[in-house]
Amino acid sequence: MEATEVVLPGIVEPGGLLIRTRELPPAAPGQALVVVEASGVSFAEQAMRRGRYPGQPKFPFVPGYDVVGVVHSVGDGVDNALVGRRVAAMTKTGGWATHILLPAGDLVAVPDGLDPGDAETLVVNGVTAWQMLHRTARVRPGQTILLHGANGGVGITLAQLARLDGIRVIGTANPRHHDALRALGVLPLDHADPHLAERIRELAPNGVDAAFDNLGGEHLRRAWRLLAPGGALVSYSIAAHQSGPMVPEFVLTLARLGLWNILPNGKRASFYDLWSGRRDLAAFQQRTREDLTTVLSLLAEGRITAHVAARVPLARIAEAMTLAETRSVPGKVVVVPA
Repeated sequence: MEATEVVLPGIVEPGGLLIRTRELPPAAPGQALVVVEASGVSFAEQAMRRGRYPGQPKFPFVPGYDVVGVVHSVGDGVDNALVGRRVAAMTKTGGWATHILLPAGDLVAVPDGLDPGDAETLVVNGVTAWQMLHRTARVRPGQTILLHGANGGVGITLAQLARLDGIRVIGTANPRHHDALRALGVLPLDHADPHLAERIRELAPNGVDAAFDNLGGEHLRRAWRLLAPGGALVSYSIAAHQSGPMVPEFVLTLARLGLWNILPNGKRASFYDLWSGRRDLAAFQQRTREDLTTVLSLLAEGRITAHVAARVPLARIAEAMTLAETRSVPGKVVVVPA
């Protein structure tokens, strides 16, 4: 099977991404060959392009954090009933391709009738949002949360999941996204407002019950101060750190979160790692399957909606990356084969 792939050769601008074709071998035992229908551009690939994603592979490699596609063939030991099924998978790398070989245990069935691009917006974003809200922060109905980057792929998904449970959402974003956020039931605030803390205090005088931060630095410290007693802070990126080595800043963030956890105020702080627990592979795959199935089912039922910022052909990956990095459109940029 000939596959077309996008290669990240090193630290380059979006225009430096390369397109190549190569022959894929047949699916090995335990594998499935998937014809990719949609992948996406997330903050992870943007950081990898700059060599700033902790634990990324050595250059060159094929980026692409998640995919939706149809199983073409399977290797020994894999149920042949998978062939022809639409599936989703988290890949971390390798998804920007027309075909990909994946462990069959990583595949999650996509409900019939869902558009592949719509489903793609909820693979990594859906698992991340669901787990942060329900497994990490354990937010309860009726509580109030603070959500930084509410217009992003994770933010929009988390806001919808929270509103389903009657959770009040205060979301920060550029004002150009506020109308879209209001339509989702979010109370939007300008992320650049110098009086942002005061605005949040006006909406939550006793503090917020949980805060989700993808920025780091002062944004993270402010979110911690705005927590109510017993509240939970979940950090899941340090996107505001734009210069200097990433790893020291990441280590500093982990140390800060650990220090806060030992303070005698009942608050909790943690860094969400999507891949945590993968050493127990079977348990990790089962948990991922449960959570992604739940989110995709909510999409199929119309209880949440997919927000596709744009659909860009794989051959125009530079355009897709550039658009995603402008953060000018809400939702997720989806990459399609043609």
